[in-house]
Amino acid sequence: MRAETIQKLLELNHQFYRDFATAFAATRRRIQPGVRRILAMLSPGGNWLDLGCGSGMLAMEWIRSGHSGSYTGLDFSAQLLQEAQNNLRNIPASDLQVQFIQADLTHNDWTEHVNRSDRWDGVLAFAVLHHIPSSALRQKILNQVHTLLKPSGWFIHSEWQFHHSPRLLKRILPWQTIGLKPNDVEDGDYLLDWRHILPGQPAKRGLRYVHLFNRQELKVLASESGFQIIEEFESDGEGNKLGLYQVWQSMC
Repeated sequence: MRAETIQKLLELNHQFYRDFATAFAATRRRIQPGVRRILAMLSPGGNWLDLGCGSGMLAMEWIRSGHSGSYTGLDFSAQLLQEAQNNLRNIPASDLQVQFIQADLTHNDWTEHVNRSDRWDGVLAFAVLHHIPSSALRQKILNQVHTLLKPSGWFIHSEWQFHHSPRLLKRILPWQTIGLKPNDVEDGDYLLDWRHILPGQPAKRGLRYVHLFNRQELKVLASESGFQIIEEFESDGEGNKLGLYQVWQSMC
């Protein structure tokens, strides 16, 4: 994928989260069943990094469930991080150390914001990678994630499987909508619209870039970034099939 196309798609998603951050956060007031299942698998301590933390619902859930250690949420959206900070003020003090950091995964220096001398027990990325355009950029980010982890550390992520929903398939738009051609993008790349508007907001269509992952593609990404896939399952939404969850473990 050409650099100018990558930048166009990144700006498209950035614009979406600038325009619709509040509406988006309103649809994420609870964690997904698949995320809850992951949390039940994890030990109650350790130091964890959450990429694309949004409005901080995962941190709130960890506090409520009595987790200790530390949680760091990272997101590029100032609006969503402000929501996260506001949510945190309404939660009683706990043994879990929580912080939120603004940084962009697509920038080369994002790891500098979260580097630790003792490295991380695990990194989470729920519904994040499918918004990163180009296989090369996704591979680069996963390579960076690997460098942040302790030996045998965990990378746990979910990917949107919207093709299981006839309703969501109707939201696919032609690439010409934003001045691109089908051969400008990669296999599995889609343009979807957004239709959730809060009361009082002007009617405005939101657009998002989304990549639809398949299992073979994820297997290659894991292997080339130094991970092995330990477990996977489907969960969430219509038919419990809208999210594909995978647990990866560092091989060194």
